Amino acid sequence: MDSIFTFFLLLLPIAAPKGSHSLWLLATYIKGQTPFPEFSYVAMLDDVRIMYYNGETKTLHPRGNTTAEEDVFDSNVLLTISDYIKSSFIKKWAIATSNVNKTDGVLALQRLVVCELRDDGEPGQMITRDAVRGSTTDELLYIDKNFTYQGSLNVSAQVLNIELEFSMRRHEVLYQPFCIKTLTGYLKKRRTQINRKVKPKIRLLRQELSSGFRVSCLATGFYPRHINLTLFRNGQPVADHEITGGDLLPNGDGTYQMRKSLEISAAEKHKYTCSVTHLSLDNKLDVTLAFDHGEPFKSVIPSVLMVLALMLVFGAAAAITARKRRCADSIKRGYSTASTSEESVDTKSELT
Repeated sequence: MDSIFTFFLLLLPIAAPKGSHSLWLLATYIKGQTPFPEFSYVAMLDDVRIMYYNGETKTLHPRGNTTAEEDVFDSNVLLTISDYIKSSFIKKWAIATSNVNKTDGVLALQRLVVCELRDDGEPGQMITRDAVRGSTTDELLYIDKNFTYQGSLNVSAQVLNIELEFSMRRHEVLYQPFCIKTLTGYLKKRRTQINRKVKPKIRLLRQELSSGFRVSCLATGFYPRHINLTLFRNGQPVADHEITGGDLLPNGDGTYQMRKSLEISAAEKHKYTCSVTHLSLDNKLDVTLAFDHGEPFKSVIPSVLMVLALMLVFGAAAAITARKRRCADSIKRGYSTASTSEESVDTKSELT
């Protein structure tokens, strides 16, 4: 279930801008026959999983920690917040199922809570986003003590205003101070893990199609997740409407990958370049290949010719070695025959 939460987070907009840090909490409330707890959540520091909460046992389970982290947050306060989130889920479940059979199927409600810490050490925005059956129903944005709401809940304006007033005060007094304090503590504990830099591996690939070719620029194995990947045609950026892909996807080792593709005709005569900039690179990294008169990637031809030349050299060397061996064997056989003849003559002389 943790992996489902992680993948869900990747589909959401990045809350914290490049260079700042954020603490995420994704809570799920499920009603129906499933193997999962009715209420649970995953907490993440940027994109690193740090905690899992099981609502059935009311236990917190650290994830990926290498040092003691009990002093990072007040567990009693976190459990109090957890109980509030669950109670709000119960209210929303009643609203969401008011016009349907509550025993029919499985209903999942989710809440994403994100707080941000800017580079200057000041709190940034805080987002609370709710979803029912995978679709967002409402969102609260709290930043610089200003509170905005967008939503489609079917409640009266009076009830909504009361709930928003309570939410604003909870954010100001409890949620944001607790979230920022916890975020700051985890940043100190997991500094090495969060600040690591892994260089991307870049490949420019081609796939033959019935109508031409597909050129793909692949960057994989990089961390952190922020990356700029651009396809160029003869030195000019390829228009966005021509490109497919571009989604950020996770690898199993905690790094990321991104691929952008472009379909071209077999008759094109262009040079394509995959250009990447990333925090782990001192300079941008370019990989260039070319098409000419429908011949795919002329830059591959020298490599092929080199391989063929090496095969010829090794083949010639093997043939010469074999020939020398045959000659040596022939000489050896001739020598053996001559020795046998001499022995026969000597034997006849002795008999005579």
